[in-house]
Amino acid sequence: MGRGLGKLKGIKPVMAVLALCAMVQSAAVILQAVWLAQAISGLFAGDSLSEQAGRLTGFLAALLLRQGMTFVQSKVSYRFAEKTGEELRRQMMDKLFELGPRAAGKLGTGNLVTLVREGVGKYRTFLELFLPRLMTNVFTPLFIGLYVLRLDWISALLLGFVFPILIAFMILLGMAAQKQMDKQWATYRVLSNHFVDSLRGLETLKFLGRSRAHAESIERTSERYRKATIRSMRVAFLSSFALDFFTMLSVACVAVSLGLRLVNGTFMLEGALTILILAPEFFVPIRSLGADYHATMDGKEAGEQIQAIIDAPSPFNESDQQGNERESSIGQEYGERLAGVEASSVFPALRLRGVTVRHDEDAPASLQDVNLELTGPRKIGVVGLSGAGKSTLIDVLGGFLPPGAGSACWTDGGEERPLTGRAWKEQMTYIPQQPYLFSGTLAENIAFYRPDASPAEVRRAAEDAGLAGVLNKLPLGLDEPVGAGGRPLSGGQEQRAALARALLGGRRIMLLDEPTAHLDIETEYELKATMLKLFENRLVILATHRLHWMADMDHIIVMDGGRAVEEGTHEELLARGGAYAAMLAAEWEGTA
Repeated sequence: MGRGLGKLKGIKPVMAVLALCAMVQSAAVILQAVWLAQAISGLFAGDSLSEQAGRLTGFLAALLLRQGMTFVQSKVSYRFAEKTGEELRRQMMDKLFELGPRAAGKLGTGNLVTLVREGVGKYRTFLELFLPRLMTNVFTPLFIGLYVLRLDWISALLLGFVFPILIAFMILLGMAAQKQMDKQWATYRVLSNHFVDSLRGLETLKFLGRSRAHAESIERTSERYRKATIRSMRVAFLSSFALDFFTMLSVACVAVSLGLRLVNGTFMLEGALTILILAPEFFVPIRSLGADYHATMDGKEAGEQIQAIIDAPSPFNESDQQGNERESSIGQEYGERLAGVEASSVFPALRLRGVTVRHDEDAPASLQDVNLELTGPRKIGVVGLSGAGKSTLIDVLGGFLPPGAGSACWTDGGEERPLTGRAWKEQMTYIPQQPYLFSGTLAENIAFYRPDASPAEVRRAAEDAGLAGVLNKLPLGLDEPVGAGGRPLSGGQEQRAALARALLGGRRIMLLDEPTAHLDIETEYELKATMLKLFENRLVILATHRLHWMADMDHIIVMDGGRAVEEGTHEELLARGGAYAAMLAAEWEGTA
């Protein structure tokens, strides 16, 4: 992200202000040294303190000016870092919603949560500290070096000789630190994902008696992160030592040179004092930059990870992206029209014409020439063997995956609009196999789509989703912390929380991708009764490999080899004796 600083929005005016402050600050440093050296020389020569009052006052004024410029730099960089951090978080969230659940699963939930919650804050700290140091390093050594050269070319040569050595050491140690930081961040991502997975599976591990054995895995993962952190700290300490050693050596050489010439009477005290005061100031910016850089390298690494996600190639074409803003306003207008309209007339029609999807160019098609037209309110089941294309079809219907060929559109009687637009996403709710509960209370998780919902509305949604018994057992009820660091919930309870979230959100189109795949059959049948009630007066598209759901569906789509090979009701498909009947017969034989 250091190389991409120039691409940040609003960076140029901020850098201009910081550069101006750095130039004024550098002039103040020189004035401080000059007036202080003059005052000391005058007192040494026998002048009274009152005679040096003007110079001492000038020294204090220069000191205040210097501190004032530092304050302005910190304020400007802080505001820019805050604004940039919020913008990056927004861009990252927009990109993740655009990429869809497949990308989130690939990147890892723990990693994404860490980036959004902690990574943005760390990068904000990096910007806040690094930008002022960067500008100060450009101007302060230049101004001081030129002024020292005016007074004594030997001292200027000594300072100038060491400066490139420090730069070289910073580059070399920076490369080593970057390598160690990459390893540390990689282990941190593993630790984050491992922690989230462990919390999710803790109840299962305890039930199977594997919790103690899993503790060893946690210990190994934590130990790898500890060692990576120690190695990064070792490089940072070595860098600080190298900077201090060479800067102090250079200042000592300048002091020895000036001292010898003072003893020989070839140099004046006032000039020597001025150079001695300025010599440490010459190296202060680079020492501060080195210290802050290594202290905030994790923020720099987090920024690069965030920017990599933002810059990831979009699955949508340019016309889709340009139409998102228009689609958002269309979706808002469409949502407003839902109020007071009978259910039979508010549901849009989904049309898939010749849709083909390949995840890789050389791979077989996950969907091949699929033609469908769906509308509600209806319960639509999508069935098929593993790899038949059920999840890919749900991704296309959810607008998460654009078709490689063909068109996927929706309409409410007017013009057709692509499913990849925002307007469609604002009308539907997606429930995956494993819904995510973020760190917060159960009420906050349920009210995700409607944070302004009243406590009574949240409780009603929770009870309608079958969470009444769970609420009675939780000490704090809806205020019970769940998610990472909170009370773990079972798979069935997490699904009920997701259903309550969808119910409270009020969106009348639901897409479900194997929502009960990880539940035991008893829990699934218990949850099924609740879900079927919530499906009423909605357009529901349920992808599952468990066929007992199909008798309750209004329409069934049978997928095989990426194609929609059959459509109809449960009774119609049984009477046809095709692929659906064969699947049902195979399931009965397996349970016989």
